[in-house]
Amino acid sequence: MPSIFSQIIAGELPSVKVRENDEFLAFLDIRPVTPGHTLIVPKKEVDYFFDMEDPLLEHIWLFAKPLAQALKRVTGCERVAAVVAGFDVPHAHLHLIPASDMSDLNFAHATPSTPAELAEMGERIRQALSA
Repeated sequence: MPSIFSQIIAGELPSVKVRENDEFLAFLDIRPVTPGHTLIVPKKEVDYFFDMEDPLLEHIWLFAKPLAQALKRVTGCERVAAVVAGFDVPHAHLHLIPASDMSDLNFAHATPSTPAELAEMGERIRQALSA
């Protein structure tokens, strides 16, 4: 059965996409830990992040770099944390979380965002990527 991320990639479920290429899709988490919390998923279904083939594993980091730079500009955070957890959805994914200290990385503090908040943040990130 396809994961929720596979359904998002296929366009069967809505998302606020911020970056995409042939290998990956980046979209905003609907329950962000901090505003701008973004998920990067490979379009190829792989359950566990570190089971990705080496070229794909290398490429995800190169795909993430300009997005992390854009998130930093948009949110004003001190750093963008890259987190691999993989417990919630059986599809490899990388969390990019704008953070200014370690307390910003507490997933227990995740709260739902409204569609309007997500749309506005998505637009700001896409503009920063284009700049």
